[in-house]
Parts: sequence; C-alpha cells; structure tokens
Amino acid sequence: MSAQRAQVWSAISSTPWDVVVIGGGITGAGIAREAVRRGLRTLLLEQTDYSWGTSSRSSKMVHGGLRYIAQGEIRLTWHSLTERERLLSEAPGLVDRMRYHFAHFKGVFPGRWPFKVLLMAYDLLARIRDHRYLSKRDFLHRIPGYRQDGLQGASQYTDAVTDDSRLVQRILDEAVADGLVMLNYVKVTDLIMAGDRVAGLRVQDQVSGDVAQVAAKVSMNATGAWADRLRQHLVNEHRVRPLRGSHLLFMPSRLSVTEAIICHHPVDGRVMFIYPWEGRTVVGTTDLDHRQDLDIEAVLDESEMRYMLEGVNAQFPEARLKVSDIVSTWSGVRPVVSAGSGNDPSKESRGHSVWDNQGLITVTGGKLTTFRLIALDALKLAQPYLGCVIKDDGQPVFSVISWPLKPEAMSDRLFRRLGARLGLHLPKFLAEMPVTEWQTIADTETALAEIRWACRYEQVVHLDDLLLRRVRLGLLLPHGGVDAITGLDSILNEELGWSAEQIAQERVRYSDIWRRYYYLPITE
Repeated sequence: MSAQRAQVWSAISSTPWDVVVIGGGITGAGIAREAVRRGLRTLLLEQTDYSWGTSSRSSKMVHGGLRYIAQGEIRLTWHSLTERERLLSEAPGLVDRMRYHFAHFKGVFPGRWPFKVLLMAYDLLARIRDHRYLSKRDFLHRIPGYRQDGLQGASQYTDAVTDDSRLVQRILDEAVADGLVMLNYVKVTDLIMAGDRVAGLRVQDQVSGDVAQVAAKVSMNATGAWADRLRQHLVNEHRVRPLRGSHLLFMPSRLSVTEAIICHHPVDGRVMFIYPWEGRTVVGTTDLDHRQDLDIEAVLDESEMRYMLEGVNAQFPEARLKVSDIVSTWSGVRPVVSAGSGNDPSKESRGHSVWDNQGLITVTGGKLTTFRLIALDALKLAQPYLGCVIKDDGQPVFSVISWPLKPEAMSDRLFRRLGARLGLHLPKFLAEMPVTEWQTIADTETALAEIRWACRYEQVVHLDDLLLRRVRLGLLLPHGGVDAITGLDSILNEELGWSAEQIAQERVRYSDIWRRYYYLPITE
C-alpha cells in the first residue's frame, strides 16, 4: 500500500463523517461535490475504480434527448437542456457543443416540418435558437459519403459531447479541493445499524485486504446499476433494470465525420448516432437487457456488433465497414428505474429515483447530463439526518480556471485541452510535468505528461485505470495502445514504484481486459 493510500485509509475509520458516498461514477461525484461545498464532512468510496462502470462507457453525450421530448417527458428534457447549457458555460473544452444532423427522405417520417416543430420545442426549452434546415447539397458537403437515395435535405441542431471519465475526474478534483476524502478499490461489505437506522458501513480495501468500520450520519448509495444490491440489505425489492448500450470505434481513415448524425436503423427503426470523438468516429448505441453478472465488465455480443455495422453501412454505403475495421468497442450498463411493465427498453424513462431506507439514501437512474440535479435531490432527502437545509443555490460545479501564461513550448490546442481536463490543477501541472513529455502520443491529442500526472495524483492502482479512464488511449489506439506509448514503463516505475515484474504482470492483465471487454466479442 502506498503512503498516500495508507494515509487515506487511516482517516476512513477515525473520522465521524456527515456523508459517506458509495459509488465513484458521475452521480456519486456530483453528490460529493455538492456535499463538501456545503461544509459537510464527506467521504467517497468506490469498489473498483472511479467511473469504472457506466460513467466511462456512456455515449459521451451531454444532451437533452430529442426522443424524450417526443415521448412526452418534457420535464426531463427541460432539466437536461438547462444543465447542458450550464456545463457548456462552466466547462468549455471538456463539454463542447456539436452540430447534429437528421436526414430527411422522400416519403419517410418524420419529414422536414414535423421535425422542425420538434426542434423548435427543443430550443425553446434550452432558451436558445440553434437549428436550421440544410439542402441536400449543403448537407452532403458537411457529411460526404452519406446515402443519397431519396435524400431531400437534413435538419441541423446542436447538442454536446464530453470525455465522460475526465468529467467525473474533474468534478472529484473540485470536491477534493473543498475537503472531500476519497478512495477507490474499497468495497462496502455490510451496513452498521444503530437501532432501526443505518449508522455506518463495514468496508474492505480490495488492494490490501484490510477491513474497517465507517461512521456516518447518512450513507448515499450511488452505485447505479448495483443500487439494488446494497438496498436489499434493508428492503426486498428490485427496482433497477440494467440496460446495455454498446459502441464501435473506427479510425477516420475508414469513416470520417466532423459532425454528428442521428439516424434510424434500417431493420428496427431504433435511433443510432454516428459522431466524431477524440479524433475517431463512434457508432452507437444498442439498448438491451443486460442479464450478465454486473461485477464482470459489460461487453457487446456478436449480434450487437453486426447490428451496428449494418446500421452504419446503411448510412454510408460506400464505406463498406468490416469487423476488421473496428479499433475498439465499449459497453455500458444504464441503471434504468423500471416501470415494471416489461416495456421495450428504449421506452423506459431515463428519469432518476431516490429512496430513503432507514438512513440509506439510494439514488439511481437518470442521465449523465443531469448529475447535479440528481445529487441535489439525494441530499435533500438526507436533510433530516444532516440537520441542514439543502437548496439549489445555483453555484457552479466548476471553479473558474486561473489560466497561467502559456509556455512557449506548448501548443495553444494542448494548453486549452489541459485546462479543460485539469481545471484548477493546470498551474501545478505546468510547474511539475517535464517539458520533454508535452509531446502528444501517436496521432492522438493526449500528451505523455498526462500519464505521469495521473500516476502521481489520480489514484492509479492498475494499468487499466490509467489507459482506459484517466486517459482514453485504450479506446483510441489499436491493440489497447500499450505499445504505442514510449516511456510508459519508466513513468510506471518512477511514479507508482512498480518493479519490472509488476509492470509485466500489469501489462498481461491489461491486455486480457482490453481483449475481452474493449475489442471484438469473443466467441467460444
């Protein structure tokens, strides 16, 4: 156990906490951020790694969701669009506006005018006006190679995209600056009761095997798809319907788009997205009941892969994308609160729910975009235990970046990128990270110094923490990227103290994880 980890572990059982957050995804990070900002002594525990679950495997979209407004979920859409605009304002460069296009074809619903009405409502809820109609010629100029049979034109509107895992990390950074204590690879094994209410937790360090007891006024179960598991210590009820969404990633040399396309799959009419992300092209997503063990990483099956290939090739017939063109894949499990009617998964509400069971506050469901509002709802339900009033005071999630003078040796693009991802830590990064490591890796925008920074300050325990979540090279580069990073082993040795033997073991472990869960489905 590192000295830093040992120090945090010691504080876990010796501090009387106001709030213990269980779960290090976007919802848990949001709760922790709002709690510490109000002066509450807050601890966050994650059983694997921060954003390991859904929050590193989303579609990377910060959006209102056109289909939600079409389904009549006006309030959810309004909240999502309001929060989208807030994030665009507070975290530029980490959350970026992107143009989306929906092509219209002769005799195919919805046509130009019904879709325009939908977009007018969408923009009205967001309090912007950011949509227009493109002629066939103008659309094909923006999206070359798109299918033309019966094409009349396209509607254009905007939503936003992000690096979901870095979004979680930056929220956690803000919370730590305000006093949050957090530790990954710590599993909650049981609840501690005082009479008929939850007074704390029994936890185990998954790295050392040590056990401890944690005392808290209130415990927040923000474990997403795992929420029922802890809640069932108190109530015999299943409320979460885990739904799997999978994605394919391609090099731009095989399919290049600079703006997003929303379309319907030719087989079942389900909505699909094709969009640029981190210099690559992403195709997604599916929406299927996930019946596998939640403790094993979600992975797409062959039918999902073929389904998405068929969908993207229908939109870009000249691309003729094949299985061998797929660079990486990822699958996330959405923690949808089921209506209990056996609905089509795509018709289940994406709203969130919050329950109080004897001092265990469980929150699940919802969208990445609305994490702040979800966090506030959870804390409001905890008010009787905390002895304080929780209100939405409108304060920003992210502090204003104190931009230092840009070093001459760093490009403007990298400078802005680092500021967006590191936020308040940018000055320290520039002061500590070697200039020789400011170069970017392969054809990505990720600098080698970002790897050193993550190893030094972001609680990296395993190589997959580093390459799949702190940076996204495992998704962006062939074969998981591990062999494309010159100097990686030296950084692992210098910053994490890993021996050559441990590095070799971690490389084998990482390669197995990547091959099984972030590449093509394995058929037995």
